[in-house]
Amino acid sequence: MKKPEILSPVGSMASLYAAIEGGCDAVYLAGKLFGARAFADNFSNEELIFAINYAHKYGVKVYVTTNTLVYDSEIPAFMRYIEFLYTNNVDAIIIQDIGMFDLVHKTFPDLEIHISTQMHIHNQEGVELVKSLGASRVVLARETPIDLVKKIRNIPNIELEIFVHGALCISYSGQCLMSSLIGGRSGNRGTCAQCCRQPYELFCNDIKISKDNYLLSTRDLCTIEHIGELIEAGVDSLKIEGRMKRPEYVYLVTKLYRKAVDSYIETGKVSVTEEEINDLKKIFNRNYTKGFLFNTSNDKFMNTFRPNHMGVKVGNVICVDKNRVKIRLLDNLNLNDGIRFVKNGYEDVGMNVQQMFQNNNKVTSAKKNETITLLVKDAVQVNSEVLKTTDYNQLKELDKIIQEQNRKVNVDVSLKAHLGSPLEMTVSDGKHTVTNYSEYIVDKAMKNPTSYDDIKDHVFRTGNTIYNINIFDLDYDDNIFIPIKTLNDLRRDSLEKLEELRIDKPKIIEKQQYNIDLPDFEHTEWKILYLSTYEDYHISMGSHYNEVIIPYNKSYDDYWIRYNIPRVQEYISERKGNVYVSDLGSVYKFKLKDMASSYFMNVTNAYSVALLHSLGVRRVALSIEMNDYQIKSLINNYEETFGKHPNVEVVVDTLPESMIIKYDLFNGKYDSKNDYYLKDKFGNKFKVIRRDNFTVIFNHERLIKENPEYLYELGVNALRYDK
Repeated sequence: MKKPEILSPVGSMASLYAAIEGGCDAVYLAGKLFGARAFADNFSNEELIFAINYAHKYGVKVYVTTNTLVYDSEIPAFMRYIEFLYTNNVDAIIIQDIGMFDLVHKTFPDLEIHISTQMHIHNQEGVELVKSLGASRVVLARETPIDLVKKIRNIPNIELEIFVHGALCISYSGQCLMSSLIGGRSGNRGTCAQCCRQPYELFCNDIKISKDNYLLSTRDLCTIEHIGELIEAGVDSLKIEGRMKRPEYVYLVTKLYRKAVDSYIETGKVSVTEEEINDLKKIFNRNYTKGFLFNTSNDKFMNTFRPNHMGVKVGNVICVDKNRVKIRLLDNLNLNDGIRFVKNGYEDVGMNVQQMFQNNNKVTSAKKNETITLLVKDAVQVNSEVLKTTDYNQLKELDKIIQEQNRKVNVDVSLKAHLGSPLEMTVSDGKHTVTNYSEYIVDKAMKNPTSYDDIKDHVFRTGNTIYNINIFDLDYDDNIFIPIKTLNDLRRDSLEKLEELRIDKPKIIEKQQYNIDLPDFEHTEWKILYLSTYEDYHISMGSHYNEVIIPYNKSYDDYWIRYNIPRVQEYISERKGNVYVSDLGSVYKFKLKDMASSYFMNVTNAYSVALLHSLGVRRVALSIEMNDYQIKSLINNYEETFGKHPNVEVVVDTLPESMIIKYDLFNGKYDSKNDYYLKDKFGNKFKVIRRDNFTVIFNHERLIKENPEYLYELGVNALRYDK
């Protein structure tokens, strides 16, 4: 049974220490550029070098996120950054951009590349494709069910990474454009504004049908009870979300998942207590869900009444007298704890406990079943629940543990001590081995010989290092004398030399020449019509469009028709005719067909266009997040780099799809005859439909380029119009 890796989130140096102390096997973090969590503290280049070396001392791997889309003007800086990471011994990089994936792999073929969940790999075919292109690992979409994970695990020679804990995106990652379309803050560029955590109302035919406010806010993922199933499924890495979370959170979640994995490997059971889960809830939770990974029912996936930390219930308000609130406690409460008063799951008042009274006497703490009085500034209602959102003592204790840094690295030591020879000490961590000799020549004891216990005692004095001696082997002669200083110096010097080996020296750069075989395309001025329903097909007949794209329907057989393949397919069905694809799995499945690709492929640079052309995609739609300057730069860079013309498509008139969601917003009550929309706090209306068993949310306004024929002059070959 293979023990999976515990992969912890690191958004700051303090979180790095916390993750390592918690027992992680690897961490993922970002530099100041190209990371999908731009608002985390992140690491400067100097801090990255320190972080890599520090983690490697403990045998912890470091994966750096370079998982944003990249524009052509940024490619030189991106590659310089990759070269810096490669030189300084990063264990892997995490990539979303398909063009940069291909460029990096061909330039640095021995650099391990992990495919970000942002690349939208959610089926077997997608994994097969990126494996064939050189990926070492795939981070599967969070929506991938465990049965499909098990089938994908049968693909050899590629690792699978699964999110097991933390915040969930409501939309498929890499397929959410809402933040970008509303406010120009792109999730694909690391600046998501978390529109899903904002309040919305759901309307049907202009009548409000929703009761809760936060209709797109998910619960937090927690799969700790299912760790055994993930281990049995052969998952290689268990990923914890949380690069924006505090170090204490990182430590506690890492520690509990470490315990869960180790206990299952040792005993066949996950040994995590209810009290430990409660400790986890104290530090942060939005209520927990097992997610679509374990087929959570629709009603246990969302937290629609609050988008932030839920805390844990510690009491009920039993009396209110002006600003004096009397509470019956269900759990302990201490000064400096953070609490919220909540009524019916909605109205809430938050405060830090600065004063607490029992029988008119000030107290610093109170226990379960006791009654206390607090002074509050805001109005609180009788029968409100009291939630603890910050446990001051818990945070103080966790911080103390993190600061102590007691994690040790096990080493084996053997010592030879023979008359007339120097001491010979060999130290090994299982991967690196150091053999070291003393200048002192072992002499015969004149009075008191050095005993086995004397030698062992001083060899084991590793207290001020990160090392713990696991196995000690001593081969020595009787009646010898060894100065204590000699033993101490030899031990110290041997461990220092071992540490030098554990921290790799900067690599010598060995770049390979990038190459790719590409077709050449003539410049055209095509117009493409995209239809969302079969019923609209008749409007294309006899029109001035060069091609029409419709949902797949085998009854149509016109040469100018292209069939739209759904962008989410866990199991991809065979299709006849020319196809319009939106994910890499479909590219792999239909590689022998005439393919074009949609803007959901998130293409923003010449190398992404080139890779898709090389894989058989004859026309590539560019991301709708691109402006005209970026489109022109892409085409120019393509022609200068490859000496050929690309066949690219630009969407010029559409109501963009902002999100595609596996969760059923209508809870099985959707009727396609009705008109549904979400309304935000600004009054914007977002059309919502159910399609292919998914919820699709559209933007609140159309994207329209006026008189778009000028794009032909930039080198664009096709303009797409949506009806």
